This record gives sequence, structure tokens and C-alpha cells, in this order.
Amino acid sequence: MTGGNGSAWRSPSVLVIGVGPHARRNHLPVLLDAQRAGRLGTIIGVDLVETREVNDEYARSTGSSAFSMVYLKKSDTGRVALPPSTGRLLDGFVARHGIRGVLVATEPTFHLAYAKWALDRGLSVLMDKPVSARVNASLDEDQAGLLLEDYDELASRYAEARRRDPGVVVSMMSQRRYHPAFRTMRSLVREVAEATNCPVTSIQSFHSDGQWRMPTELVDIGYHSYDQGYGKASHSGYHFLDIVPWLLEAAETPGKELDEVEVFSNVVRPRDLLRQLDFEDYRRIFPDFDRHNRYSASDLWRRVRHHGEVDVFVSLAFRSAGRTMTLGSVNLVHNGFSQRGSVLPNRLDLYKGNGRVRHESHVVEQGPFQAIYFQSYQARDGAAGADPAGVGGDRHVDVHVFRNRALFPDWESHAHLRLEDMDGGGPPLRGHQENARRHSVEEFLSHLRGDGVPVTSDLAEHRRGCVLMAGAYLSAARRRRGADPLVRLGFHREREVQPVRGGVTHLLPERVEG
Repeated sequence: MTGGNGSAWRSPSVLVIGVGPHARRNHLPVLLDAQRAGRLGTIIGVDLVETREVNDEYARSTGSSAFSMVYLKKSDTGRVALPPSTGRLLDGFVARHGIRGVLVATEPTFHLAYAKWALDRGLSVLMDKPVSARVNASLDEDQAGLLLEDYDELASRYAEARRRDPGVVVSMMSQRRYHPAFRTMRSLVREVAEATNCPVTSIQSFHSDGQWRMPTELVDIGYHSYDQGYGKASHSGYHFLDIVPWLLEAAETPGKELDEVEVFSNVVRPRDLLRQLDFEDYRRIFPDFDRHNRYSASDLWRRVRHHGEVDVFVSLAFRSAGRTMTLGSVNLVHNGFSQRGSVLPNRLDLYKGNGRVRHESHVVEQGPFQAIYFQSYQARDGAAGADPAGVGGDRHVDVHVFRNRALFPDWESHAHLRLEDMDGGGPPLRGHQENARRHSVEEFLSHLRGDGVPVTSDLAEHRRGCVLMAGAYLSAARRRRGADPLVRLGFHREREVQPVRGGVTHLLPERVEG
């Protein structure tokens, strides 16, 4: 599957596994635009029978006769491998429609099964983050450790698929790798490393999801839920566990390669949340709280006892040959500043339109030579009426760069970069993160069409992010049972699996030490 000029090659067909709010907002608009332009063939969506009403309505609203839905029962799905009957069903669509690409946008515990099925059939994959999620990962050390095994198994299958057909790719939708600000920051880090041989010496990342969950919703709402024993780190948190090593790598030089990371995490779980604001607090804030609350305090306390993390703060120390090169922190919260103002949500999925606002910041220090500050803050959900690029707007991004001009007179002491300085003044569309996700989908389609486009977020380059996620969960699980929460993991660059643009990428699983 390395190239071609026929119409089937230039208009590939795809499966979209998981047609939820995220896919309808990010994946399908790009796919449908490409289809209308004659650059994409058939689109087949796959989801659970419970979604039939909303997804059939969505499919009709697109006006596309080449977009159809297929529905599965929960028993037809699998977290580690698909049932043979489901595999055969999907195989039939692959054969009949000439499917060449699979977009996996399911709930994350099902990512692995669908990606393995696709790779075993030589299909390219665009997969949502994270690579995998494990039920009870924040509660059970064995489940946390399986996150690394999942990556290594999928990377091995990817390598085998690439040996059979070098045109196969697995691209992770980690959109910050596509984001102009982060690409600019990585270039700045590399530039200073080349001039000084100084690594990144400290890095801090923070993200607030701004999604306020009412007590009843801790149990009843499935989107970005906690009831499977994992939470924020497996939801939007993976983006930051991925982007930290991606930035660090830009300053790794011979003799200063990172080979170990020490991880220490603290978490807030739903029971903690219910002490931060208890039922009496909710009654004071919302006079109609009791009318809409379905559970008593004691019942809710019982129901959330095995839930995953709402917030997680992860402390990191990256080492090279036993010496600390970089100190870091990745601080992730669902329970942050929000614009929600009512007990009942505007929409049941809570994806958008319920006061959910994003606050994000990063601080990168390169010893005495450079400091980079990234800030992106929303004031309102959708930021209607605000200056899109101003503080609080949907396109707000500020990057401040400070450099040591006393040593390097050609450097600027301070530069303030706005989004338009970094993205070439592209169309605003819905927001800068949505633009980055759109680039991810467009890149995947270009690869399917044989355009020779390199893969920005190749699976083969994601093991370090999986190491950090596994470490965060191992630490949280150990703390929960009263054991030492300090975790040390190997952090070498990966080898053996070659990403599409070249370079070394895969390691055998590292031994987990206490």
C-alpha cells in the first residue's frame, strides 16, 4: 500500500469507530469536507446501539449519501481484543468498500482492541489519546503497569505491519504536536540547546478542564467519567504527559540523554470532591439542589468509593546516568474554574455548552539561558463577544520568551508571541486546539491518499508519554494501599520501530522498580 494513481487510491474510504460528541465536532467535519471535495470515498461510522437515535439524526443532517452508520451491542466490543464475530463484521466492510484507514475515537479502554484489529489487516490508524486505558488503573498497580505493556504490544504489531507494508501508519491525535505555539516552543528549545548544550532544566505544565460535575453526575454521566477507576490522566491529561517529553527531547544532546524518570503523584478522587463541597454547601449555592439530586450523601459516598482521579498533580525528576537533568511537574485538574451556573446541565454529555472553559500554562527553563512561558486562558464557554485572541478569548495564546542577551547579543531579551505570529494568520475556525486537531485529521487523509506527508505524531514516538502515564497511576495506586508512592522507570529513547519520518523509536519494556 505504498502509492498509486487510481481513483480508489485518491479517494480512500474510512471507518470511524466511535461517533460521539468529540468525533462529530473534530473528525467528521474534516472527513465530510474531504468527501465533498472528492478526496475521500465512503465514510462508515461504528458505534453502540444506544447511540442510534442521535447518530442516525446526525448522519441525515450531513446530507451525505456516502456516510452511513453501523451499530454494535456492548457484547460485540472488547477492551483487549475484538470478539471474532465483530472482527468478521468489520472485515466485510473493509472488503466491500476498500477501507484503507480507521479513525479510533471510542472510549479509551477500547482503543487497543480496535487498533490491533486494524493493524493486523494492514490498515492505517488515526487514534485518539491515550494509547490505552485500563479499568482501575489508579487503584491497582497491576492495571497501571499494563499501560506500558499495551504500548509495547501495539508498537510491536505496528512494526510487523510496517514490515509487511511500509505505507501503514499509526498517528496519535495528540494535537499539541501540531499546534503552532508548541512547535515554535520546541524550535526555540532546540536552538538554545544547539548554542549552549544546555538541556531543559525545569518544566511545569498545568491544565484545567473547567468541567464542574454535580454530585449526581459523578455517577450518571459517562463522558470523561471516573467510574472505571481512572480519570483526568487518561482523559485530556495524556496531552500533557506527552508534550513534556516531546519538548525535553528537543534539547537532548550526546551524553545528556534522559534514561530514567522518578514519578510521584497526588490525586483528588470523588470522595475528596464531596468533602471540598458537601451537600450542605450545594444547598446553599443552589436552592433547587435537592429537587434534582438523585442520591443521598451516604449512597453517593458508597457509589464512588472505587472511582478514579478527578485531579492529579505529578512531580517528576528526569535523570541521565544517575544525575538529575530536569525537574518537572504536570498538574491536571477537572475541578477548576468553570462558568457553569445551574444544577441541571444544558446538555447531557457535558462535552461543550455547560460552562466548560480551558486554562492552560507551561513554563520551560533552560538553565541561565532561556525561559519560555505559554499561557492560554478562556473566560467563557465559546468566549462569545470576547476578543478571540485576547485574554479570555477562544484563540488566546501568549508565549513569552526570555533570553540571556548579555552572553548572546544577537538574542532578544524578551519576545512576546501571539498566535497569529506563529500560525501565519490562519482562519480562526472554532479555536486553536480545534485547528490543531483538524490538522491531525487532514494529515492522516493526505497520507492515505499517498501524498508523501510525514507523520507528526507517530505512535512509535509515544512510549515516553505512556511511561509517564503509567508512572502517575502506579504512584497513585501505591499511595492508595499505603505503600511507597515513589516510582522509578526507564526513560530511554525508544528503538527498533521506525517512525514514518525516520529516527529511532522503541525499547523493550522497562523493569518497574519500587
